[in-house]
Amino acid sequence: MTTRPDEIERESFAIIRSELRAKGVPTEPENEAVILRCIHASADFDYAETLRFTPDAVRLGVEALRNGAGVVTDTNMAKAGVSRRGLSRLGGELFCFMAEPEIAALAKAGGTTRAAAAMRHAAQRCPSAVYAVGNAPTALLTLAELIRDGLRPALVIAVPVGFVNVVESKEKIFETCRACGVPAIAAMGRKGGSSIAAAVCNALIYTAADMLDPGERGWT
Repeated sequence: MTTRPDEIERESFAIIRSELRAKGVPTEPENEAVILRCIHASADFDYAETLRFTPDAVRLGVEALRNGAGVVTDTNMAKAGVSRRGLSRLGGELFCFMAEPEIAALAKAGGTTRAAAAMRHAAQRCPSAVYAVGNAPTALLTLAELIRDGLRPALVIAVPVGFVNVVESKEKIFETCRACGVPAIAAMGRKGGSSIAAAVCNALIYTAADMLDPGERGWT
């Protein structure tokens, strides 16, 4: 029985690749790391077909991380799942502003959600970061507005989960990013969540930091 963490991950990824081949679902090599890690995080093979990428999104995201770009998440749950070791190896910082008292005050004053207020705050603090949204459609809608007004994140990861405004917000941010030349990765449809946001981040971080093999992350 496989019990070592590194062996478990390698075997899991081998199973995922095998089942994708059996299903006849192709994955483009440049996007494979993201697709495989999302399936690994969820055991949901739908991500092989629902994940969408603007041209060169993965390459551009990896380059940004190698150049020290930070990562902004919409929830502390997503933040907790992002590899701090990998990001620190690249010289990047990890942010989530949702729980800060000033964000609640800004949201109340503006009559909006904390997620929207947090994105506006993040746009001032770290405008060229990677933005990873796994829960809040209002965060994506706010990002779309900010991008139209000139914000240029390194990458937008649009993977909120749910029923209200989720599908629409993903479609809007993806089209806005494509029109404005901002790299984007989106999980179309209702599925997503904090674990998927973290999975996409980690696929990019591990690629950028040469840590795709779990042995490179200190798992022995």
